[in-house]
Formats: sequence, C-alpha cells, structure tokens
Amino acid sequence: MAEKKNRDGEFWELALERAHLGVWDWDLRSGDCFYSAMWLQMLGYGEGELAETSDLWLQLTHPDDRERAVASGERHIAGLTDSIETELRLKHKSGHWVWVLDRGGVVERDAEGRPVRLMGVQTDITKQKQAEAELEQVNVRFRLALAASGTGIWHHDIGARKSYWDQRTRDIYGLVADTDEVSQDLWHSYLHPDDRADAERAHLAPLQTQKVVAVQYRIIKRDGEIRHLESLIRFADAQSSGQILGTVRDITEAKQREQELAHAARHDALTGLLNRAAFDRLLAEHIATARRLAVFYVDLDYFKALNDFAGHAAGDLALKSVAERILGCLPPLVHAARLGGDEFALLVPDCDAAQAERLAGAVLAAVRDADLGLTATSRKLAASIGIAFVADANTAVVDALACADDACYAAKAAGRNRFAVFSPETTSGSSGLNAARLAADTVDAMADGRLKLFGQEIHQLGKPWQESRHVEVLARLAGHDGRLIPPGEFIPAAERFGVASRLDRWIIRTALSLHGPALKSGALTLGFNLSAQTLSDPQLWDFVDAVIAETGAPHSGIGFEITETAAVGAGMSSFEYLRRFPVDTIKIDGLFIEHIADSRFDREIVSAISGIARSLGCSVVAEKIEAQDALDILADMGIAFGQGFLLHRPEPLQAIVARACATRASATQAGVTRARAPAPAGRRA
Repeated sequence: MAEKKNRDGEFWELALERAHLGVWDWDLRSGDCFYSAMWLQMLGYGEGELAETSDLWLQLTHPDDRERAVASGERHIAGLTDSIETELRLKHKSGHWVWVLDRGGVVERDAEGRPVRLMGVQTDITKQKQAEAELEQVNVRFRLALAASGTGIWHHDIGARKSYWDQRTRDIYGLVADTDEVSQDLWHSYLHPDDRADAERAHLAPLQTQKVVAVQYRIIKRDGEIRHLESLIRFADAQSSGQILGTVRDITEAKQREQELAHAARHDALTGLLNRAAFDRLLAEHIATARRLAVFYVDLDYFKALNDFAGHAAGDLALKSVAERILGCLPPLVHAARLGGDEFALLVPDCDAAQAERLAGAVLAAVRDADLGLTATSRKLAASIGIAFVADANTAVVDALACADDACYAAKAAGRNRFAVFSPETTSGSSGLNAARLAADTVDAMADGRLKLFGQEIHQLGKPWQESRHVEVLARLAGHDGRLIPPGEFIPAAERFGVASRLDRWIIRTALSLHGPALKSGALTLGFNLSAQTLSDPQLWDFVDAVIAETGAPHSGIGFEITETAAVGAGMSSFEYLRRFPVDTIKIDGLFIEHIADSRFDREIVSAISGIARSLGCSVVAEKIEAQDALDILADMGIAFGQGFLLHRPEPLQAIVARACATRASATQAGVTRARAPAPAGRRA
C-alpha cells in the first residue's frame, strides 16, 4: 500500500514536473485556488514568492487574453462545453509573456450536480507560438508570390546595351518574339507621348537612389490599344556590369475600376449627376474664386403624386428623364447635381440676373417636357426654382444653398412651376429662413452641449425589456430658452440644409464614446437612425469602424435603422435597399399600428408585412404601440418586438444605460455567484 501511495503522490508529481505541466486546483465553494510548484517555476517564481489568491492567474494574464480565457471557464461551468481549453499569455517574473495552453474541467459536483471543484494543467507553448509566427511570415511571402503570378520580369544590361523580356512581359506589350533579348530602344517606342518623359526618368532613378522605384505609365500597343502598366525597378551592381532589374504588371482593369469608383463617389447612381457631397465641394471652390456666382435650387412639383400613382419604377424613370432634360439645356461650365429625392441644384459661374432668368425658364421647360413613361401619361411634372447670387468669398456652402432653398420655397408659395430670386423680402413670409436658422442652431448645439441623447426601449412582446435590452437612440435639441425642440422640427431642417450627415455622425460618436463600456459588457445594444445624406456618404462605414475602434464598442452591440424614405433618397429604387443592406429586422410604421384595433386594412397590412419578413428570415418590430388592445392584437399576430409609449416613453439615454448596467450587475451578482469568482480557466462576464 505504501508503494501505491507513493505512485499516487510523488510519482505523479514527478511526472508532471518532467512534463513541465503546471497544475491548478480551484475550489468553487471556498474560492481557494492551489497552484503547483511547476506552475510557479514556469513563470520564473519560487514557492512562496506569490500569494496564492484565487485570481492570481487573472492578475498575470495579458489584458488582451482575459476576456477570452474567462469566457472559456464560464461556458464549461455552465455546462456548455465538455472541458476548458484556451490559449493565453501569462506574465513571467522577468517581464516577458509566456504563452500557455490551459486545459481542465470539473472534477467534483455536489448532490444537486452543481460544479464545486475544477482542476487543470497549463503547458508552456511559447516556442510553438514563435514557430507559428515564423510560419505565418513564410505564408505571407508565399501569398505575395502567388499574387504576382501575372507579373512580367525584365532586365537591362547597361554595359552590353541589351534588354531582356520574359514571355509574360512580351505578352503584356503584345510582342511576338522567340527570344528574351529585345532591342534596348523597343520599350521607348511603346510609351504614350504624355507619359514618356516621366517614365524614362523613373527608370533611371534607381541608378541614383539604389532603392526600388515604382512607376505607372501608359503604353500604346501596335494595334492602337492603350494599356496602363506598373513597373518596380531596382539597380543591381554585379561584378561584370551594372544591371537594371524590373517587373511589369498590366493594371488597366484596376485603373478602370479606380476611375469607376471615383466617378461613383462623386455622382448620383440613378441620374449620373453630381451627388450632394461633390456639389458641396465644387460650390466651395467656386465661392472662393468667383466674383458673381448663381446657385439654383430645383425642387420638382407633384413628384410624390406621380410616385404614388405610377410606382417607384415610374418615379425613377421620371428622375432620370428630368436629369437628362436639364443637362440638355445647360450652357457650358454649368454644373448640375441631384441633392437627394426630387431635389436638384445648379452651379452657374459668371451669371447675371438676365442670364439666370433665361436659364431658369429653360429648366422649367425641360422639366415639363420630361418623358414620364407610358404608365404616367396622365401625370405631369413641374418645378419650383430658387436662385441665390453669391458674391462674397466668405459665404459658406450651407448658407448659399439655404438662400436658394428659401427662394425655392417662395416660388412654391407663389403657385409652383416658376422661379424666385432670393432676397430677405422674398423669404420673410415663408418658413425657409426659420428652417435655415434651426439647421445652423443644430450645428451649434453639437458644440455647446444643447444637443441631448435620448432613447426608447424596444421590447420583446410579452417579456421584460431586460431579455432584449435594445434601445433606439434619439436626439433632442434644447433651445436657447431651455425648451426641448422635437425631432420633427430640427431633423427635417438638418436634412434640407445638408447637416443631417454631420448630425448622424455626432450622435453615433457621442453615444459610443459615452456608453462603449456598457455595450461591451452586454448590458444593452443601441440602434441608430441614418438619413439619406448619411447613406450617400461613401466614407460612412470607415467612420463607423474608426469610432468602434476608438471606443471599444463591439460591432454586435450596434444596429442601424434605415427608413424606406432615406433609402430611396440615397438613390435606391423600390425595394433595392433590401438587397443592398444586410437587413435583419423590418420595422412597421406607426401609422399602421395606432388604429390597428379599429382598422381591418391596417391589420391586413401588418399581417402581410410580418409574413414577408418571416419568409426573409427577418425579425419584426411594431412601433407607436400606445394602447393595450393594439399590443394584444400584435402579440396574437406573432409580432416579436415593439416600441411605443405603452411600453416605454423616451428618456435620457444616460438613465437607460445606468439602469441596464445596474440590472445586469445585480442579476450577475444574484445568479452567477460562482462564475464571478476569478478562475484559472477564465470567466467572461
């Protein structure tokens, strides 16, 4: 028996030592955790140098690895995995990091089957990790070689005055030849005249720099085709003679894609006119240099009626036809843009009043004569045009457009199908100037703290909000007198005067900066509304990724809400946006919800939308739930989620986040007491 006991104790201890395995033993009841001598030795410590606290391993774990390690243990304790297995870095006594493989599991349970003791071992895998990193570097080089498989190689012998092209290089130039040697002047004969001087200079640069030089240029092949090429060139000083080595790659398709992307970034996808961002930049350039500049704001009359009568396809056809007609009547140097929806703008340099009136008349006629298609023969379009003259180089773009828009509103108020020129008297009786001031005040409020973040909870019907924890982020503008201005006033003004994208970005950045830690903890998720201007911004998603990186907010904790109006305003027709975006939830407009108990039509619409959403694998949210009977009907229809005053009235977002964090903390304290104790295998709360 003594020999067997020896094998059970010292024998296995010796075996673990020879295998360099560090052992940990965690008692969930007491919270105590034992670490073996080999575990301490693996990190450079002797026995007694470290206090054996239960969270000792967590204190030594690399910050980037803690969440993953903790989650591995919690999943196992919860019965979701058969064992604990994770890789993490522990800090060595000398200061460097030791990679370990942590394996273990439950070894004892109480009478109810709950885990009460865990054991595991940690193995030093630092050398393995280093080998993996070196292998990855080899793989990177290998992938680069594969990517360059379409690259030609050439070299020029300076002393012998000979050039050599491999087969791929000859194919790129369209040269038919049986040998690599070519005339040293052959390359020059292919160069595009406009690129010849720069290309030849770049090919001689390695003689001075001794570095790799990259150059792009065009060639004209013998059949007249123009191709874009890129060469990497380096000077190699051989013993017998100096060599210029180079590669050549055909980048024509990439150049074409680059040009197409550049064009798409500046132009409206539906009409081909300049988009809002490009027009703003161009207008700013002209304001800075022009002595007398005219800005036209063109808003189509009766377009909504046409769209509703004949459908989105007919509306798209009408917009394209209007754009073509407007372009056809413009003199040289005039620029046209689609600002969004049915709104257009013109930039007219060196324009006096008489020229502006003649051009406005031509544009009105062009809109009236636009081809609306067979489905809209009984419907006609017209336009209201506002004209603003800019002579001050200090004028802001938003102010120039605001003045033209004010004049456009005056033209609409005077009966439509006409133009008006901006003046304080012209706009004094309209709401345009007030809207312009409200838009400007919105921008100021972002800086002076008067723009407030609110939120409204979205509930899983029939369940407490804590089970869904999703909030739609809202904004409220505090006036200088302290009165809260509702979004129905300042958001349309922001959209009209081109600051909606800036407003959306401020809301996203502010919310994630303030509440990123709450999102990361899983206390709640946030949903943001995007305007048509924001959707049209090609830099939108780069901005979102940058804010996420700055704030630490997880992608999974963020959603975006896009209205059909915003999608169509961004240039998408009909239901195209359902294909363009990874939609996972469809929200039913409150207009169909508020009278659902009394309207069979509304019930049928809601039922149909719900059926379509389910067939697409989307969740459904019903908004503006304000009565219990409406809630009951929606629940019977199988609508999963809802929001509205009956469920929750909007309140400051900070209060919602604080409540969500407190609820999560108390739930964790009450229900996950065991998992909250630091564990060698890791917990991720």
